[in-house]
Amino acid sequence: MKRASVFGTILGVTALLAMLLLSGVAAAADQHSGTWVMNPAKSKYSPGPAPKNVTTKVESDETHIKIDSEGTDGAGKPTHVEFDAKFDGKDYPATGLPIGDTVSAKRLGPRTVQITTKKDGKVVTTVTSKISADGKTRTSTFHGKDAQGRAVHNVVVYDKQ
Repeated sequence: MKRASVFGTILGVTALLAMLLLSGVAAAADQHSGTWVMNPAKSKYSPGPAPKNVTTKVESDETHIKIDSEGTDGAGKPTHVEFDAKFDGKDYPATGLPIGDTVSAKRLGPRTVQITTKKDGKVVTTVTSKISADGKTRTSTFHGKDAQGRAVHNVVVYDKQ
């Protein structure tokens, strides 16, 4: 009788630990996490020119998002944007932005995040990124102004690698 009780306890504790581990892994990353490569055929830039290529690495969970993006702009110059922001609407430093020095982040839903780029505390661009239902596509829609003050409306489609 004691052996069955000990076995049941061990089995129960093992099942509980497995559930906790799996929920921790699920909570640690979300659908935004991963490596995303721009699909130039599906992306639209206004005004142009479009970058030649962009690869964005995203680490994200329910509390923050970290972006490390590298590419080549339309003129052939290398680009590198990097930031780490909590989903609390506060400003966090960012490097490599074409215009802007901080970002703030909000989670709008399980598959949607919004990043606001600011320069000297003033909003420059808002980027809303949505993950497709199948998790294979990330679409980022940019609204704001570029360095020349022109209206920006870019729709950048990324494929998950």
